[in-house]
Amino acid sequence: MTDWVRVCATSELLPGESQVAWDGDTAILVVNLDGDLYAVEDKCTHEDFELSAGAIDGGEVECTLHGARFDLRTGEALCAPAYAPLPRFPVKVEDGAVWTRDDR
Repeated sequence: MTDWVRVCATSELLPGESQVAWDGDTAILVVNLDGDLYAVEDKCTHEDFELSAGAIDGGEVECTLHGARFDLRTGEALCAPAYAPLPRFPVKVEDGAVWTRDDR
């Protein structure tokens, strides 16, 4: 299992904001939804495109390439053309920072 990767200071990830961290070759999108932190792979499961370029609204992120939407809390694909869920990753807050890791 890989080590935890620092995403940012907690003050840099306020409610409604997101950050991208890299764990090796994996881009991880970390989002603050009303004080709860969620982390998913920053790659649409329909086509290899970064989800961080899309809009985050109501706990969902939309891929700007073809309009697929995903639930950030569960990773579930919510509409076509994506059918596979997003990989989810653990998030922790420690020493004033947000951390995540690719634990697959």
